[in-house]
Amino acid sequence: MMTVEQLRIAVDEGEIDTVVVAITDMQGRLQGKRFYARHFLDEVVAHGTEGCNYLLAVDVEMNTVDGYAMSSWARGYGDFAMLPDLSTLRRIPWQPGTALVLADLGWLDGAGPVLASPRQILQAQLARLADTGLRAFTGTELEFIVYRDSYEDAHARGYRDLTPANVFNADYSLLQTARIEPLLRRIRNDMAGAGLVPESAKGECNLGQHEIAFRYDEALRNADGHTLYKNGAKEIAAQEGVSITFMAKPNAREGNSCHIHFSLRDANGPAGDEVFHHAMAGLLATMRDFTLLYAPNINSYKRYQAGSFAPTAVRWGDDNRTCALRVVGHGASRRVENRVPGADVNPYLAIAALVAGALHGIRNALPLEDIYTGNAYEDASAPRVPSTLREALGLWESSALAREAFGDEVVEHYANNARVELAAFDAAVTDWELLRGFERL
Repeated sequence: MMTVEQLRIAVDEGEIDTVVVAITDMQGRLQGKRFYARHFLDEVVAHGTEGCNYLLAVDVEMNTVDGYAMSSWARGYGDFAMLPDLSTLRRIPWQPGTALVLADLGWLDGAGPVLASPRQILQAQLARLADTGLRAFTGTELEFIVYRDSYEDAHARGYRDLTPANVFNADYSLLQTARIEPLLRRIRNDMAGAGLVPESAKGECNLGQHEIAFRYDEALRNADGHTLYKNGAKEIAAQEGVSITFMAKPNAREGNSCHIHFSLRDANGPAGDEVFHHAMAGLLATMRDFTLLYAPNINSYKRYQAGSFAPTAVRWGDDNRTCALRVVGHGASRRVENRVPGADVNPYLAIAALVAGALHGIRNALPLEDIYTGNAYEDASAPRVPSTLREALGLWESSALAREAFGDEVVEHYANNARVELAAFDAAVTDWELLRGFERL
């Protein structure tokens, strides 16, 4: 991490010549501009910069789409202000001579923040939480799969028949993780150089699947680090001639999860049992309504299969990996792990949903249901994690809880994003259809 004065010295000494100003879009991706460092210091620090407001109104392929109130052809696709949060300024070791700063979004006419901006959605929920005297701490555990094919080669092959970095289940295997330790080591060390605090790397179950864990932190800082890490890991992989995917379910084997660990603290430390229980009850009560923020894509829902370590039952248990919410840790480290999100999640939105759910439980003193023991996949009476994006959209759009917590503008904005994806998928002819129907139908 750096101050502006440290950046100025590094620029004067020729160590840094480029500053990236980045925002996070609806899909959780970094978007922005690269600035000549002296121009950044002379102009952008004081005045910010601008970016087209379509950045929060496009689909995954960056196509302009209809249905957004903030940005459209009728409104002329104008700009919004990108205002650097200088507390996020840092070096980027994997790009020579480069620093990066995250920015918040505002309207050029001074009308205030862009409410549908993911980072500001989280900030709004954290402000609501602060009004109760509480702070949120989180840790996101991102799984990914490494392929020995470059991104360009993978694209040319339609992302089919790629070569995974490991040919066996590598869960906890030191032998298998050693096969790609140079890549994992570079990612760990470069992330440390960018101000994150790596803890460990381990193999996972799918072929070529791995996870790098980072230190538990305050919620906004954790979401910032998550987004930077995900973008940086892809950039590093590309430089090494391999590819990484964070898709929730890239093949028929185990999917890529993003378990989110969550706890609350007051001025004296970890929140007490009463607050913890009410917060847990709120998370359970809002789980189905807020699933759109935990599982934002059509592919997200392919993870939810019985016996897959991805949850199907909205239950909570003590160190029980069959439940949607798993309580782990002891004493000051006690926390809840939300096992619903996949690695395709936007961390700002998912953590905002956790905060909003916890607040709902605390403010209404919701009682916590009995702990679940045993195999929650077999609990026929449990509320179910939505099984499709269409189901999650219906719950989100009709949810009074979502509108109370996030406001109509945010609810409608992200509902439209889901409708756009569903329309694109419904119009697509898939490989599955061709294989089953080309000759036999």
